[in-house]
Amino acid sequence: MNMHASDRTTRRGFLGASAAVLATVEGGRVWAAAPASSVAIARCRSYAEFTPQLSSSLNNVGGIDQLVRGKTVGLKVNLTGGPDQFPVTPDLPFRINGTALAGTVQLLGKAGARRIRIIESFFPARQDLALWSRYGFDVNAVNNIGPEIVWENVQNLGRYKQYAHVKVPTGGLLYPAYYLNQALMDCDVFVSLAKMKDHAVAGVTLSMKNNFGNSPCSLYGGDCGPKGNENPTEVRAKVLHSGKVKVPAGVDDELDPQSPRDPGYRVPRVTVDQVGMRRVDLAIIDGVETVRGGEGPWIRGVEKMTPGLIVVGRNPVCTDAVAMAVMGYNPQATRGTRPFYVGDNHLKLAESVGLGTTDLNRIEVVGLSIQQARFDFGPGSVGKTLAELKA
Repeated sequence: MNMHASDRTTRRGFLGASAAVLATVEGGRVWAAAPASSVAIARCRSYAEFTPQLSSSLNNVGGIDQLVRGKTVGLKVNLTGGPDQFPVTPDLPFRINGTALAGTVQLLGKAGARRIRIIESFFPARQDLALWSRYGFDVNAVNNIGPEIVWENVQNLGRYKQYAHVKVPTGGLLYPAYYLNQALMDCDVFVSLAKMKDHAVAGVTLSMKNNFGNSPCSLYGGDCGPKGNENPTEVRAKVLHSGKVKVPAGVDDELDPQSPRDPGYRVPRVTVDQVGMRRVDLAIIDGVETVRGGEGPWIRGVEKMTPGLIVVGRNPVCTDAVAMAVMGYNPQATRGTRPFYVGDNHLKLAESVGLGTTDLNRIEVVGLSIQQARFDFGPGSVGKTLAELKA
């Protein structure tokens, strides 16, 4: 297992959008008031409209030219699913659409991005462009859009010789630091391109939960073993969801080994830790076509729906809060209420450590209003995950 310390991520930028003298206390630590940032909502009836509608939304939140010009941009896409969740099911659009990916890359390139790293972790853990194509991505077309394109499967070391050791700037909610593929840190700007949908454990899958998969299964998968496994075949359920399997030797152990082994406790905290380490500079939520009732077809009761929306913002907590309200949910809901039936509200946890606000009264919404865009997702996910069924 090859590791090194980079520890380059700090709290700078987390609290700059709306400095205030209010404070939040979490675990005895005091943070400045969570920042607020504007969020844009756009009507997008089909993927043929995605690029112009996303362009309009980006302009509505101040544009991205200064953010990306001349820089390397990490673009985290949402291709959820373990090794047995194939083939792609076109009748259930639970993954990022190929047109949405191409449109996002086009606009980042137009704004001056020098290089774009398209990032996800999937099985098999190989750097093989054909693996990306199976998700419906036209790899050749994306490569020819303009900026340099690098496709990065961060499920293991990938192209790198060492992992990046990254401390959670807020101290961490579950682990104090994580080892990540270096591609995640070799970016000047980080974009989360996520789906608007429910999640059986996390309540919702939006721009923050999209980053749960940043942790490589080589070190956090169920078959990681005591020394790490560069050819992992198991998802993170046994390590990060339930804590039944320990991380390999040399990987930071949990802050509190006596903490609950409950996925509803652990998954939200890992999500917040991941966003804390790899700050999301731009959140794009694809709600053109999606599913409700869960994150994928392995959840009972999942069905297709077409909200026809895009939600965009510069702060992931604010963006997810607005997206939740559009879905008919309360972004400040507590555990045990919809959609957080079995898990803690990761938006509120992120707010508690100063990453962004869930208070809709503090968030400027531009484009469509929440009321104009509202598309009721119903009760949320009431199904069971594979991990829960096997437990």
